[in-house]
Amino acid sequence: MNLNHPPVKYGKTGVLLVNLGTPDSTSWIDIRKYLKEFLSDRRVIEVNPIIWQLILNLFILTFRPSKTAKAYKEIWMKEINMSPLRYYTEMQSKKLKSKISNEKTSVDYAMRYGNPSIKSKIKKLQEEGCENLIVLPLYPQYAAATTATVCDEVYRSLMRMRWQPSLQIIPHYESEPLYIDALINSINNKISEIKWKPDLIVASYHGIPKKYFEKGDPYQCYCQKTSRLISEKFTKIPIKTTFQSRFGPQEWLKPYTDKTFEKLPIEGVKNILVICPGFSSDCVETLEEILIQGKESFMKAGGENFDLIPCLNDNDDHINLFNSLVSKYIKS
Repeated sequence: MNLNHPPVKYGKTGVLLVNLGTPDSTSWIDIRKYLKEFLSDRRVIEVNPIIWQLILNLFILTFRPSKTAKAYKEIWMKEINMSPLRYYTEMQSKKLKSKISNEKTSVDYAMRYGNPSIKSKIKKLQEEGCENLIVLPLYPQYAAATTATVCDEVYRSLMRMRWQPSLQIIPHYESEPLYIDALINSINNKISEIKWKPDLIVASYHGIPKKYFEKGDPYQCYCQKTSRLISEKFTKIPIKTTFQSRFGPQEWLKPYTDKTFEKLPIEGVKNILVICPGFSSDCVETLEEILIQGKESFMKAGGENFDLIPCLNDNDDHINLFNSLVSKYIKS
């Protein structure tokens, strides 16, 4: 039987870095579209979906986009019309590609919510001939609302494919020595730049509702482990772990970052650095919530010096870490 089969590319490995996501712009409609996708994820919001959709569409998506748009406008990279999170994620993928330097390996990035989508990038990698797929969710500490929902979307995308690639998902890297060393280097770099001595370093992680932890989510344990490993190697300044970005009326992991900022000056701690080890790229949660809002509340409470240690972003330590994580799964 003679089949005139079209040429098919094959034999390559695809590496896909996946971050949380970002709106396409700071416009109200783009912010609303992004929030709707994000807040409709049942791993992110674990309440009755019928009740939640009513609350989401009647109230949250009516009022919240304006507030969120204001926050994004504070940190938006206007010269390239892009959020910092998307910019740094794109740079991470480009630099990792240069580091791997292998013609049989394609490196790209996607967002769990918003653009570019996981589905579109998996399809693109397959069209390039990638028979093997390595997915690196850019969340050092595993949580169901972050890493697991990336996995969900990857699986959904594969379900629609006739010819599926092999799959390896790197689940978490909260205790990888290269990761811990990279964070310590970032602390030392910041200390060398400032002209004052910190009394304390606050390690602020994104929070999750306390009930998620009580149901068995390991996220808090991974955060505490990262902080402990940093403290074991970096002993010059004490480190305090807190949790930020809570949403809604229910109790979240404590202590809360914002409440800690308000309380520290009263306790005599007036000079602090903040590091956000759970964020792979600077974003609205680090640049607006911490460096703008957090600094304002700390100084208003009587603080004297406050600064944010940048996320690892696209620095060399971070790219070396990614290379180490994915290289063990790249077939030679």
